[in-house]
Amino acid sequence: MLIVIGGLPGTGKTTLARLLAAHIGAVHLRVDTIEQAIVRSGLARHPVGPAGYTVGVIAESVNPLAVTRDAWREAGTGAGVRVVEVEVICSDPAEHRHRLATRSCDIPGLPQPDWQEVLDREYKPWGREHVVVDTAGQDPRESLESLVHRLGESGGAEPGPR
Repeated sequence: MLIVIGGLPGTGKTTLARLLAAHIGAVHLRVDTIEQAIVRSGLARHPVGPAGYTVGVIAESVNPLAVTRDAWREAGTGAGVRVVEVEVICSDPAEHRHRLATRSCDIPGLPQPDWQEVLDREYKPWGREHVVVDTAGQDPRESLESLVHRLGESGGAEPGPR
């Protein structure tokens, strides 16, 4: 199965993706890690563009446009696996802004967006059925519980070894 997690910076995507991967025994692939490796190699500069989206298991990225979402869907279906798309949001703007301002970066050299850059970022609404997880007012474990429940409703992931 391919679970594709998207959402604006600071909504809790990475935290939730890591928890889900551990919970179901999956691999978490963070596109930012791939993109930063491309930058360090000297092949590109930030923003990297589509290069980081060409690799893919729990694939977590901003995934802002239909074209990027379609590419992930095609990767999964091309591999013959079921694809579940997940959008992570933080519906409380104050909490979202606070998270963005106080988070640490675990990828050396990766530029972090500020609040205005997040607000200005191109991010198109999802035009097809997908799972939405709102992380506002929840700790990461509660968000994980919500996601696992929603995945179960959609015939998605079952817990694996922890």
